[in-house]
Amino acid sequence: MKKEVLDYVIEKTHELMNAASCSSEAKAAAQSWLDAVGTEGEADETKKYIAELEADIMPIDNLIAFAGSEAGAGYFGAELAKNITAHAEEIKLAGAEYCDCPACAAVAEILARKKELL
Repeated sequence: MKKEVLDYVIEKTHELMNAASCSSEAKAAAQSWLDAVGTEGEADETKKYIAELEADIMPIDNLIAFAGSEAGAGYFGAELAKNITAHAEEIKLAGAEYCDCPACAAVAEILARKKELL
């Protein structure tokens, strides 16, 4: 892997880990990947990391469905759920495929470099 790609993904990985919206599973996978960088286990951890990121990134339609549901209102609170739904619908109209929270934004940027990572 090129140093420029590695440095970029390391930076985005730290952004992901620092995001309040980062799941504990993604945070653990990110740390495992960081710990493996430069070791013989790097390739295997990279595959695991990418698999976790692909599982965790929130497609915009799923966000709209969840935030607009009773479960979403219970999780976020009614007003915030309403605002999240409206925002998600707005960014979907602008072409967004995924949630744009800090964690999903970092994941999208990492996954954009997937071929270079593998």
